[in-house]
Amino acid sequence: MSQAATEAALTSGKDGQFIHFDKVSKRFGDNVVLDDLSFAVGAGERVTLIGPSGSGKTTILRMLMTLMKPDTGTVRVGDDYLFHEERNGSLVDASEAHIRKVRQRITMVFQSFNLFPNMRVLRNVTEAPVHVLGLSKEEAEERALGLLAMVGLDHKIDSYPSQLSGGQQQRVAIARALAMRPDVLLLDEVTSALDPELAAGVLDVLRDVAKTTDVTMLCVTHAMKFARDISHRVLMFCEGKIIEAAPPEQMFDSPDHERTRSFLQSVLDEA
Repeated sequence: MSQAATEAALTSGKDGQFIHFDKVSKRFGDNVVLDDLSFAVGAGERVTLIGPSGSGKTTILRMLMTLMKPDTGTVRVGDDYLFHEERNGSLVDASEAHIRKVRQRITMVFQSFNLFPNMRVLRNVTEAPVHVLGLSKEEAEERALGLLAMVGLDHKIDSYPSQLSGGQQQRVAIARALAMRPDVLLLDEVTSALDPELAAGVLDVLRDVAKTTDVTMLCVTHAMKFARDISHRVLMFCEGKIIEAAPPEQMFDSPDHERTRSFLQSVLDEA
């Protein structure tokens, strides 16, 4: 792929530039995690981030969740900057109120489920819509019941997380994320803690989400078949940079970069 084609693949989106990283850098001491990174994701687009551990993929998700701030550069979601505000024609550090407002548009499903252990399944899903979005208990429960039915767990609404399998807990986590009606859904190695059979069930649920919603998705995964199935684009990360960006058929069948080829071969050998 030519440099021009790679740059086009980095900025192409299903509907404009909904998420936009512009010259973002992040370092921890001498370790450069993101290196002057620029890319965009369109509204409703599903993008998978692949690459070796430590290449910057999860840092992207953590920034969008405002769990980590960039050292330099800007992150924009829709018309709003995430860590900055425009005042009198200049960009200044954002207030906590501004950050909370933008962050409400984004939810994340983590590797480790992160359910509230003292709450039953139904309340795990309704808690944030009630306390963050201001829904009534009745509205939140109606929404939650529909989502729990979608992930096949409407019969478990009175169970505690400890009474569920890992796969069931992750499906509750997906329902909880979707209950916020997010514009952006982030998926961070959501099956890495599950055995293959449970992982397959969770990935099937996410395939259904991809098919039946227009939520923008950023996914970090080593499940390459899943990435091929759900992605509009795949971005290959290495040492804090995107070294290749392409539709899944091209990325997985005929990657251009030698580093991409060696990474995909190693992942397939482990599968």
